[in-house]
Amino acid sequence: MKRRTLLGAALAGAVVTPALASGTARAADPGPSLTLTGTTTLDTQAIFFVSYDGLVNNNSFQKNGLLTYKGYQYAVWYTADRNAVVGRRVLGSSTWSTVKVGHTLRYNDSHNVISMGISKVDGRLHLNMDSHSDGFTYVKSVAGLMDNPSGLSWTASRFGAPQSTLDGLALTSQFTYPQFVSTPEGKLQLSYRVAISGNGRNALAEYDGSTWTNLGEWTSSTGTYTSEHGSSTARNMYLHGIDYDKNGRLHSFFTWREQNGAVMCNGGGITNHDTGYVYSDDRGRTWRNNAGTVVGTTGGSDKVAVTDSGLVIDALNPDHSLMNQESQFTDSAGLPHAIISYVPGRFGQCTTNYVADRTANGRAFHVRKNSSGTWQKTELPVPLNSSQRTKLILDKYDNAYAIFPFCRIAGASKASGHTDWSVLYDGVTAGLNAFGEVVIDETRIAQDNFLSIMYQEKSSGTTPSALRNLNFRLPA
Repeated sequence: MKRRTLLGAALAGAVVTPALASGTARAADPGPSLTLTGTTTLDTQAIFFVSYDGLVNNNSFQKNGLLTYKGYQYAVWYTADRNAVVGRRVLGSSTWSTVKVGHTLRYNDSHNVISMGISKVDGRLHLNMDSHSDGFTYVKSVAGLMDNPSGLSWTASRFGAPQSTLDGLALTSQFTYPQFVSTPEGKLQLSYRVAISGNGRNALAEYDGSTWTNLGEWTSSTGTYTSEHGSSTARNMYLHGIDYDKNGRLHSFFTWREQNGAVMCNGGGITNHDTGYVYSDDRGRTWRNNAGTVVGTTGGSDKVAVTDSGLVIDALNPDHSLMNQESQFTDSAGLPHAIISYVPGRFGQCTTNYVADRTANGRAFHVRKNSSGTWQKTELPVPLNSSQRTKLILDKYDNAYAIFPFCRIAGASKASGHTDWSVLYDGVTAGLNAFGEVVIDETRIAQDNFLSIMYQEKSSGTTPSALRNLNFRLPA
């Protein structure tokens, strides 16, 4: 496999500034800044249990656990009595109205998240939930609910009955990681994984306003990957996201996870390796590598595989506890950005306990394509202090913001080439008592220039805790 290693500047030493500090002011192009406008409470007693080091209501890979549309913000979570609920509020209001959608959480598995999507073509809200390698539950609203929120009551009668299929379309009995994405035409696509960790394939389904169609799988789990330690013949591609830019290009960063632990230096690590990138210009029907070469066809015999050339944009072997499913975003020019994290080589060339080693020595990196088409990489000077994931967003000036576990936020200006990262807000010193990973409203930023974050307070055992929504105004 042909690999290309990025050249990136690494910044050393943590920079800590007071909470809510602003970036350097620029007359024509403001730097990053955050103005806290308030916190709302979604649930004082949300379900709490820890599995896979995470919470079911706040896994950062939960695409659209929080979203904004036509002046209203929507959120999904499980209550203390395990009911799946969807809430909404008028932007600016502190009051959430909730409805139960007829489903209760089956297992204490933090991967059984709830994800939302909007089919703009018919104004429906779609929910996919409780899905970790053994099917899913699907609920959709009546048509037009999202287009006329002030005129239609927010009641359970606005939602259909829970289903184990997509309106009769059965996808797979081993279904995981639902991610809804709206196409430029207003259709709704559902990205998901078929099969299990270490031996799975990514696939797409599409809703056109009346019918769901299974477009099929687009990644392969086969082929041989060989490290300096051993080989593996099965794997799955973990997506950092799947997002359309303003020009209609579909982007996805990813990492591979091998099934065979023989590829690692130590069994206490994790078999994730390499950061890759693909894109599609035909709504996910064909996939191209960074050079523009077609490397896979959705539903076809040729799928994106670990043996394909030109996929890797940042090479890394499986010995550094590289995290899967981190974060990505596209800027105003349609250029792709991602956050990845791992234990850099300066802390050793072999992690032996990925949770402990990432917590002690893990660092996040900002990977992005610049206007000349070159990939750049910058280490953020903020220790992770966690094994968990970091989120990424960009404001309207293309300043970048990394939202770390515990709701610590760092920013970097576009003017600096995204190299002047500094801490803008620290949820730890602010006393939020956030558990770890947070959920970001990726849709709100472009609509009213706000960063909205959903987090859950730390608890112990299975004692329920408060679920809250934190809101920051970004540069005007």
